[in-house]
Amino acid sequence: MNRLTWITLCFVLSVTFVRAEERPNVIVIFTDDHGFADVSSQGVFDDLKTPNIDRLAAGGVRMSSGYVTAPQCVPSRAGLLSGRYQNRFGVESNGLSLAGFRRQTTLAERLRKAGYATGMTGKWHLGQASQIVEHGFDDVYYKNANRPGWANFGLDGSDRTPGPEQSQLYHLDANSEAAAAFIRRHHDEPFFFYCAYRAPHVPLDAPPKYLNRFPGEMPERRRQALAMISAMDDGVGRIISTLREYEIEERTIIFFIADNGAPLKIHKLDAPGGGPGWDGSLNDPLNGEKGMLTEGGIRVPFFVYWKDHLPAGRVYDEPVISLDVAATANALAGLPSDPNLDGVDLIPYLTGAESGSPHEALYWRWVSQSAIREGKWKYLRAGSREYLFDLSEDISETKNLLGKNQSTAADLRSKLEAWTRELEPPGLATKDLSRAATNYFDFYLDGKPAPPPSRSDGSNRPVDGTHGWIIRNGAIKLEKDGLRVVPSQAARRTPFLARAQLKTNGPANVLVDLKTSSGGRVGVSWRLANQDDFVSGQTKSILVDADTDWQNISLPIESDARIIHIRVTLPSETCKVRKIELKGVEDTSVWKFGNH
Repeated sequence: MNRLTWITLCFVLSVTFVRAEERPNVIVIFTDDHGFADVSSQGVFDDLKTPNIDRLAAGGVRMSSGYVTAPQCVPSRAGLLSGRYQNRFGVESNGLSLAGFRRQTTLAERLRKAGYATGMTGKWHLGQASQIVEHGFDDVYYKNANRPGWANFGLDGSDRTPGPEQSQLYHLDANSEAAAAFIRRHHDEPFFFYCAYRAPHVPLDAPPKYLNRFPGEMPERRRQALAMISAMDDGVGRIISTLREYEIEERTIIFFIADNGAPLKIHKLDAPGGGPGWDGSLNDPLNGEKGMLTEGGIRVPFFVYWKDHLPAGRVYDEPVISLDVAATANALAGLPSDPNLDGVDLIPYLTGAESGSPHEALYWRWVSQSAIREGKWKYLRAGSREYLFDLSEDISETKNLLGKNQSTAADLRSKLEAWTRELEPPGLATKDLSRAATNYFDFYLDGKPAPPPSRSDGSNRPVDGTHGWIIRNGAIKLEKDGLRVVPSQAARRTPFLARAQLKTNGPANVLVDLKTSSGGRVGVSWRLANQDDFVSGQTKSILVDADTDWQNISLPIESDARIIHIRVTLPSETCKVRKIELKGVEDTSVWKFGNH
């Protein structure tokens, strides 16, 4: 090797080394069912206490038009972590197969290949907790409720045998401590950390430490939401202080985003307990809520903080989306651009190096709804309903301008249709408008009176007398001799009854007293204490005959672990249930319906 070649090689190696050293750490904080209004720096309400989150906004860039890819948690998370519209790989909504997500290269996998340490804490919701490591996360502290989670490192920063964690901490506090522990473990190397707080999502479970910060008269569900948001804010402060401890704040970019808008259930009922329903969060001044492609379902708190690299206090008005996180991190890590990513590197736009909008248009499809935003215009379709809004003048989507701007609507509809042809499956919708969605659009966009609160309309709220059981894909009515279950024709899916918050050690049997005049299949699916969601293979079913008399059906649950959640699948025609019994190794729970 001659002297000139040696000098050139040394120069290349030195440049590569410097660039590796300059690669920033990446932290993504993803909150859950957290409404647009519910950070003080948004300037909507003054009942919040979010000083640490506000400091992120004040020291970085606040996105006034920051969006997520879906108004529901599973697809929103799949989009964020893959950097691709999740509709491209079949993760349209909750409850569908995650096979398409498992085929994606996640942001964690990308950054790990670039030499980053990777970790996560909080809510996963994209498969079993023990499988998180298969998606590029080396350090995992999964915990999204006040029950044992799953971890392979300890809150003291040490390695530990992978398995159930027993911290006994409030789950949001445990997430914050896990984030700090991860930073301590990897402060001297580039790292990526995904902090997915399950807040203020139900069940509302804030301890007195946080509830006591919000005295005075207010809906109890609002108090709970404020307390859980305050707990997350403490966590943001914990993360920042740990970065400062190791003098790496300037080398760390932080994204703070919510996964979708708040669920209001139209009426914002201050129901007792912390279970299903309104989570106490608010979307003002946006219209609609979780489960809608109106602004209230998909425009969320969205901040980017990178000390000394982004202009402090800037409000960025151009539309951006959670897909941009992966594209931005990919660029910052020095990786080659990837045409499979649907996002854009935001840094040039946030610094002012690039002008204009990062995106020509943003797109959405969620079950029966689809939408496109291009500049100030937003075209929204729900079933056969169509809307056109000028968001520069009407952020609350109160004036449908479709009739006055037919050519604009037609152009946007054509672009939306072209985009949906790329999806899996293709088309503007995958299902008809559900009853709940019909009620939402009637009320929020079409000016019809709100339907009265009902607990037999197919919603996921318990009906009085059902002992906490809820119905999906159907409606239930409590009668003298049992619970009448009527399948929903709109849902086009098998109805099932579900019961959570169980503590039954398996193996177990589920006994169902059932009467059906048409026959059909009856089954049980179960979720275990170490599982974030129902998984394939954990189900049993049998075919039952039509019979006007009561039938006693036994369904085995073959597991030695603790059972925390079951679903009883029922025939696709109207039937009646008189009793459900769960018999475990040590205990038996019996739920009777009616007066028998």
